[in-house]
Amino acid sequence: MALEIERRFLVTGDDWRSLAGPPQTLRQGYLASSAEGITVRIRMKSDGLAWLTLKAAADSSGIARHEFEYSIPADDAEALWALAPHRLEKTRYALELEGGDWVVDCFSGNNAPLVLAEVELDRADRALRLPNWCGKELTGESRWANAVLASQPLTSWSAQERRRFGLL
Repeated sequence: MALEIERRFLVTGDDWRSLAGPPQTLRQGYLASSAEGITVRIRMKSDGLAWLTLKAAADSSGIARHEFEYSIPADDAEALWALAPHRLEKTRYALELEGGDWVVDCFSGNNAPLVLAEVELDRADRALRLPNWCGKELTGESRWANAVLASQPLTSWSAQERRRFGLL
């Protein structure tokens, strides 16, 4: 069984850009999601690669999730994208940074100007040295999950709420 161990942070500033690899445009469509944290999504990269992914909570902290991901043909992904009731788009940058596999996601559309950092770890208790551009930790806070942002994007949040996180 595949297990994803990940921490997420709100990004402040642009200092991460000096560590960033080439941009990857991603489209994610959510076919199903539950209050218990189970999601079924499709993800498509601009190069035509696509995956079908099922995720489910593995612990109560939100740091670990079961993840099952399968490559699918681009035509199937486009058909599923058309069926997905909730979608989001973002540009992902892989970072050259120690301590885990780091990425920064810059959201577009209804979730702009949100920028989040994620780090995948080999174990949940791994010590982590945070870069200065990592702001508030969002690990385990469901409103920041991609599936929730697809159905309840930033544009649906109150101005006061967006301002509170520096997103207005």
